[in-house]
This record gives sequence, C-alpha cells and structure tokens, in this order.
Amino acid sequence: MAAAEQQFKPEHFINRELSWLEFNQRVLDEAINPETPLLERIKFFCIASSNLDEFFEVRVAGVKQQIESDVVERTVDGLTATETFRAISRRVRRMVDDQYILWRKQLVPALSRAGIRFLKIQDLKGADRQWIDHYYRSEVLPVLTPLAIDPAHPFPQLLNKSLNIILQLEKKEGRKTLRYQAIVQIPRNLPRLIRLPRQDSRMDYAFLGDLIKEHLTDLFPGTRIRGHWRFRVTRNSELYVEEEEAANLLKAVETELHNRRKGEAVRLEVEKGCPQVVQEALRNTLRLSDEDIYVIDGPMSPGGLIRVCEGDHSPELRDPPFLPPTCARLRGREDLFAAIRERDILLHHPYESFNSVVGFLEQAARDPRVLAIKQTLYRTGGDMRIIGALMNAVKQDKQVTAVVELRARFDEANNIQWARQLEENGVHVVYGLVGYKIHAKASLVVRRDDDGIRRYVHLATGNYNPSTARLYTDLGLLTCRPDFGEDVTNLFNLLTGICQYQGSKKLLVAPFDLQKRILELIDREIAHARKGLPARIIAKINSLVDAPVITALYRASQAGVAIDLIVRGICCLRPGLPGVSDNITVRSVVDRFLEHPRILYFENACRPEVFLSSADWMPRNFYRRIETAFPIEDGVLRERLITEVLGTCLADNAKARHLQPDGNYRPPKPAPKTVSRRSQFEFIALAQANGDHPKPGDSSGMSAKGLKVLTQPHRPGTA
Repeated sequence: MAAAEQQFKPEHFINRELSWLEFNQRVLDEAINPETPLLERIKFFCIASSNLDEFFEVRVAGVKQQIESDVVERTVDGLTATETFRAISRRVRRMVDDQYILWRKQLVPALSRAGIRFLKIQDLKGADRQWIDHYYRSEVLPVLTPLAIDPAHPFPQLLNKSLNIILQLEKKEGRKTLRYQAIVQIPRNLPRLIRLPRQDSRMDYAFLGDLIKEHLTDLFPGTRIRGHWRFRVTRNSELYVEEEEAANLLKAVETELHNRRKGEAVRLEVEKGCPQVVQEALRNTLRLSDEDIYVIDGPMSPGGLIRVCEGDHSPELRDPPFLPPTCARLRGREDLFAAIRERDILLHHPYESFNSVVGFLEQAARDPRVLAIKQTLYRTGGDMRIIGALMNAVKQDKQVTAVVELRARFDEANNIQWARQLEENGVHVVYGLVGYKIHAKASLVVRRDDDGIRRYVHLATGNYNPSTARLYTDLGLLTCRPDFGEDVTNLFNLLTGICQYQGSKKLLVAPFDLQKRILELIDREIAHARKGLPARIIAKINSLVDAPVITALYRASQAGVAIDLIVRGICCLRPGLPGVSDNITVRSVVDRFLEHPRILYFENACRPEVFLSSADWMPRNFYRRIETAFPIEDGVLRERLITEVLGTCLADNAKARHLQPDGNYRPPKPAPKTVSRRSQFEFIALAQANGDHPKPGDSSGMSAKGLKVLTQPHRPGTA
C-alpha cells in the first residue's frame, strides 16, 4: 500500500504547463544553436513564437478561467491555478528575454552578413525612399483608419493577435492644449515585412509597422504627436460549443469561430519604451493585471519574419533538400490493391512519400470495382487531391462518406469550407459523436475483387494532409486483413449511425477501451518482471499527461520493468526518482521535422507486441476523443519498427535531450569516441540510399536482442 500511495505524491509529477514551456524552449534552442543553418534558425524562432501565441490563447486562457471560477483545487503536481499562472509568468519572461536577445545579438547580425538586412525607414534615401513612400501612399494609406479614443469614440474592439499603435496627441483649441489618445491598427492583410526592390541578390526589408509610424502625422493633421508605441493583444481562442443544444453543429462552430476573434484578453505585449501610464491605460481597458503585460524589445509579431525564408534563395543557409521516394513496396506498382493483397505495407513519412496515400484514395475513386469509400478528416490542409478524390468517387457512383472534425483547433474555418464543398458535391458528410472530437485517422475502401468483397484499410498516426506530411514524421499502415476491415467498418458505423460500441478484434478505441487496454499491457509487463521474464516498455508519443498511466509506469519501474519513453512535448512523469522511477528514461527529439508518430512497444516475455496510434497519453485523448491504436501483425514490419525506427530514435545522441528528475532537459554526454547519431538524418540517408528496408537476418538490420544491447536504458546521472 505504501508504494501505491507513493505514486500520488505531487512531487512525483511535473506541471503540465511548465513542461510544455520546456518543450518550447527546446524549439527555441534550435534557433539559438549556431550549428543550425541560418534560415532554419529563423524558422525555429518563428515556430517558438507562434507556439507561445497558441499557448496563451488556449492554455493560459484556461488557467485564468480557473482562477476566476469558484472552484479551488490543486492539479496532480500540487499547484493551484494561481500558483501555476505565476510560475508560467516567470518562465515565459525568461523565454521572451532569451528570444529577443537572440534576435538582436545573433540573428539580425548573421542575416546581415548573409545579405538579408532590416532597414530603418528613416535611414532610407534616394530611390529607396521614393519607392517606400510611393508604396505607403498606394498600398498602405488607403486601408488605414485612425481611431480616436474619447467620449464619442470608445476604445475599439481589437482583434486577436492584431498589431496596433497607440498614440498620445496634443491639439490646440484656442488657448487650451488638449490631450488625446488614438489607435492605428496595422492592417492584417498586408505583409509585415516589405521587401525593397533590388537588381541584385540582396534582400533588404522594412517593417510595415515602422513605415506606418513614420507617416503618422498624415493621419492626424493639426495635432502634435507626443509619442507612439506598438502593442499587441492576445485573446482567449478556445471554442465553446454546447453540442447537445446545437441543432446544427456546423453553424454553431461557425458562430463560435467568429466570437473567438474577440474573446477575453489574456496577454498584452507592449513596445519597449512605452510609458507606464500608457501601459496602465491599456491594462485597465483590457481588464488585465501587471503579470499579463510583456515588454518587447524587437519585432512584436515575429511570425511574419518567416517571409525571409520564402522563395528558393540561399540554399546554403538551409537544410539540404530532400525529396522523399516512393515506398519500396509500391515503387513501380500501378495496382495498389494488388500490392496490399500481397502483404501489409508500412509507410514512414516524410521519409517515404505521402503520395502513396493520396494515390490509394485516387485509385479507389476511379476504380470501377470499388463500391464505397469512408474517410476521417481532421486537418486536411485544404489539399484538393484528397478532397477531389472523394468528390470524384461520387461522380463514379460510389458511396462516399467523410467524417469531418469541425473543431480541429485553428483549422475550423478550413474544415467548414471543405465540409460544405464535399456536401455540395454529393459526399455524405457527418460530424461524428456528440461530445467527442474525431481524432482517429482511418480510410476504408470496399472493393469487389475476383474472389469476393474485400475491405482495404489505411490507418495512421497523422492527418490526411500532404502539406504537413512533408514536415511531420508519421507512420501509416495499408492492409486488407479481414479483422482490421471489420473493426474499421464498425468504427465508421459508430461514427455515422446510432449504436453502442461493440468492441474490436484488433483496434483499441478511445474513449471506450484504449486507456484500459494500455494499463493492462503495462500490468502484463509488471507480471512478467516479477516472474523474472524479460519485460520492457518503449513508448514514442507526443505528450504524457494521464495520471493513471503515469502511476502504472511508476509501478512498472518499481517492479523492474525497463522503460524508455520518447516524448516530444509535455511529460508530467519525473524519471530517475529513487524507488519510484529509477528504471524510466525520458528523452525528447526536436529537429528538422516535427516528431509526431505514436509507437508503443511491449516486450511480452520475448513475444513483442507493437502498436501504432493516433492518441497521445493524455486525458483528452483517452476520454474526450475518438482515437485508435492498432497492432502491427506482419513480423517483418514489426521488426522494422523495433530495429529501424525505435532503435534509431533511442540511439540519437545529437538532437535528443534527456529529462532530468528536476524537470530540466539536458543533452546526452556520449562516451569518448562515440559516433554521433542524428536519427532524422539517418532516416533521410536510408531513404536516399535505396528506399528499401532491412529484412530479418540482413546485416543492415538489428534484431530485437540487438536493440536491447544498443539502447540500454539510460540511467539518471549518466546524461
């Protein structure tokens, strides 16, 4: 009992929000790292900024709502909402300071040396000055609106993440000098960076905000401008849709999406030098506290800096180009269905082309033998090939169903647009189950083969989005195993009809049995360890938050199970705690591609089981989403996942960072003469070499036993 009680001590858990901030620091570290190509550093700088925006829009907004509610409770790590908010504020301020010191002292000088400069408007002369003034008069001035703040003009409703300028003005009326405040909104539909025309390869930019500030007197004639400062407001952007009361979910999401732009303010960023009196006026108007104000010494909307990376210039400042090959099993195969009938096919993106998945749907759409297509859509990215394949299938008289998740965060508007277009073209569009997000990734193709009706299935860890498939690492399975086809058919019937979950032969499905089955698999490893049998767990996931699963992993560690966790983002488990988690290691990899697949390995006394999943180990995935995990039953593919994928990830000593018991992440300290291993580059090299995969017994592969030798669990204190 003492051991069981020990699992629930607050000091055994890391705060969810603070863990996420450490993940974003690892993203920012890639921008800080001088070994990262310069334009890739800019990308990471922008990603860290946009990540932080979303963190405030959703997570900080939620914490502030908890503070304002009547509910007083502690999270599993022991903090109240107020304590969490204060800890967030302290950590974010350090991160923002690091971010803008990096910008001013490293990135700007490095870009300048590379011929990419940010020029001050007041320093422009001659043709540059004439061009920028003309640009202002023709492109900018017509869309500007000066907004006075006085009894006749109340403080305007500023949109979420809009960039604005607040002014202090003086105006003489007779002998009196009256003082006013006004606001100018920087147009959202104009580029924040203006590229000046050049006849050579130089890339010179000016900031739109600086251009507007230079011409403010044009907007307020007859006044004296005493000062002007940029500021930016971040608002609560969570959607609040009461599904059971919404007669039409699509319209309800549309309405709430409109409201998102004017949610409650959660953060105020002000330009360095903005007087305290102006900050207080903004703070009071937006109903914020001093802890909500962040003083910025640099670009206030850093996401716009991504423009310097656009185009095909400066290849020497980027990662080497990589064009993913077609999966070896599908290379040169015109009939994908015949290839799937021969053997299950594993796809590893972006190292293998996502075009195979698109081709699967396109071939199904035009194949006269295909009777029906069913598809989940979470984030499509607006790619017309997937949407077009579904619409084309309708024209070919096939039954086509799309389960569209309208509430995919920050993709809602895009999904609404495509849902309407699909419906207009005859696709049967449904929005799943009331109260649950549809996060499972599944395609089902029903085909009349020569020997009867057969169901072809694609299951994946990532979205049906060809754009992100070039940027995210993910895994997918193509199979026509009857049990898989039956389970996926039942899953779609559950999503589109009115029925109870009847269980599955192969799939683990949230919110019904996924968490329960994972806990059972962990308990099985515990039982094996207590009998002296081989016991090991490897989980590659994006987030680990769920307290029951963390507790089960602690119990497994105490029983002697070796546990290696590869957790990209949030991890609330503390590894290396004596007597609690000293058999657990946690590492995170942040690199060129966003690590996104979920792979679960259970040793099972030398009879390993491997699952792929759409779900992270978080309460929202277990309880509030439709998710799937599915076993890899083909022995060759299972061995590939164990040796090639997990083995390479665990061997990474270049980009991996190891979580310490205190919640900090540190790079590994390899032994002298240890070969550097960078997992993503090894996957690229493997794909470029021949696109083939090691077979059992090949010298190019490693056995499961070899994996154990190569990647003995990292012990606390050795990193």
